[in-house]
Amino acid sequence: MSPENKYDLPEPNQLIIVLSGLSGVGKDTVLKHIQERGCPFHFVVTATTRPPREGEVHGKDYWFVTRDEFSRMLEAGELMEHATVYGEYKGIPKQQVQEALASRKDVIMRLDVQGAETIRALAPEALLIFLTTESEDELISRLKARHTETEEKLKLRIDTAREELRHIGDFDYFVINPENQLDETVDKIISIIDAEHSRVKPRKVNL
Repeated sequence: MSPENKYDLPEPNQLIIVLSGLSGVGKDTVLKHIQERGCPFHFVVTATTRPPREGEVHGKDYWFVTRDEFSRMLEAGELMEHATVYGEYKGIPKQQVQEALASRKDVIMRLDVQGAETIRALAPEALLIFLTTESEDELISRLKARHTETEEKLKLRIDTAREELRHIGDFDYFVINPENQLDETVDKIISIIDAEHSRVKPRKVNL
């Protein structure tokens, strides 16, 4: 079909995609797998004051900054969203998001539930996806298998997850992330994003 005979179809807009959900559900792993597939998104690198875990790379997994540097970024208005998570600070650098949208790329970011609600307030048309396990027992089993939590921290994560689940109704979609089915989880998330780009009335994100 020649270009002049193409249908006049709705032009999809860039999306802000927030991947959130239960504490310990595997948001980082899912997002990394989406990135490894070569999806044409801008993957936001979050600034955090927590120390890097084994294998994490500064500037790729997170921007690891001092508390003083984080305070400076906050006072300068450089953060789109910020929160305190288990005593450490996390924030989304605003410039990253603006530059990606200007280059007509979808933006995808991982946030806790509190952060997702902040983004929804700033950008009501953002696409919010809630990642969860099928049951609380499954979540507890995964957290224990990591051997990175003290009993006190484990209890805090479980209590946090229970509270987070109360907010699932504030999201657009939920995706269950079963154990050892990472590809299926990623397939579902990508399908949601593809469907959003085929909306007759596209989302319009303004920042």
